[in-house]
Amino acid sequence: MDLKALKAQESKRKISKGYMWALFCAIFWGIWYLPGTVVWVLNPFDEMYGVIAGTSGDAVSLVVTAALITAFNALTVMLALMLWNGVLGKFGELGRTLKEFHPCSKWFFLASIFGGPIAILGSFMAMGFIGGAFAAVAALLYPVIGSVLAYYWYGEKISKRAAIGIVVIILGGITIFGGGVITEIAAGDVPWIGYLGGLMAAAGWGIEGAIAGKGLDISEPDVGLTLRFLGENIIWWIIIVPLLAIVGYPMYSFAFQAFEPLTLLVLIFAGITFGFCYVCWYKSFPLIGVGRGQGIGNLYGLCAIIFIFLFFGDVPQWTILLGGALCVAGSFIMFTEEAGELETLRGE
Repeated sequence: MDLKALKAQESKRKISKGYMWALFCAIFWGIWYLPGTVVWVLNPFDEMYGVIAGTSGDAVSLVVTAALITAFNALTVMLALMLWNGVLGKFGELGRTLKEFHPCSKWFFLASIFGGPIAILGSFMAMGFIGGAFAAVAALLYPVIGSVLAYYWYGEKISKRAAIGIVVIILGGITIFGGGVITEIAAGDVPWIGYLGGLMAAAGWGIEGAIAGKGLDISEPDVGLTLRFLGENIIWWIIIVPLLAIVGYPMYSFAFQAFEPLTLLVLIFAGITFGFCYVCWYKSFPLIGVGRGQGIGNLYGLCAIIFIFLFFGDVPQWTILLGGALCVAGSFIMFTEEAGELETLRGE
């Protein structure tokens, strides 16, 4: 077998593996919306929401409660990832990568800013104010942002087929948000904070993917991801939660109450599903590119709607279903390119 044939075979193997990781990401991500929705009705978060709402209003109460939930989500994901890296024997690599801050780990700490206090917080806000199905489908716009940033930032190619997929996803996003807002206006009550959360999730995950793609050029995905969640835990537990406590919100008293069996079990379930969703997401980027990895990962919206219907019996509004279908269709258009189109992801 000549060198050219071997190169083509290796390229095909990498692409298939990248698709596999991105598909597993979609499944784990879809499952995450189950514990993410349930945790809002468990002690202490349901009580915390009511206590703060009585003094500061519903919107502030939702954001502060979502902040504590997101902080616990980051903590349980971190624990799952440390266990994962321990099984793989990568603690040494983790230490080496952490020391290389300027060329490498700075990208993962930057990604944690957009992924945690923006994307994941926004998603919990959307879950708490509107519902799990909306939160899942609202963030389906994120591959558009990730693809465009990857193109302008480090020359990751966008083919004509991928561009068509992006346009279809944008139309889906307009349907999701526009249709929902029109319905709410007709009802006389628009939960703006929930829609803001959906936009935060889409923007945050799209930007995070592009930033992480830069760091993954010179880092191992499992290690890079762990550093990303280390950064997020520092942001939550050393900066944001103490600041909210200083302002006067009962962050620590409610945080200690979260260690009751059922709440802890749901939080651990959220951490495991979201942690392995991220493992698969980050592993797909170096193999098939940020835009395509995000495009396939976008199938999480369909997975989430199916899981939410099976476990909770919730049927989303028709605007969410139609918009979600358009986003999924756009993702299919993006990742059904010929293998030859994927062989060179970056511009020369």
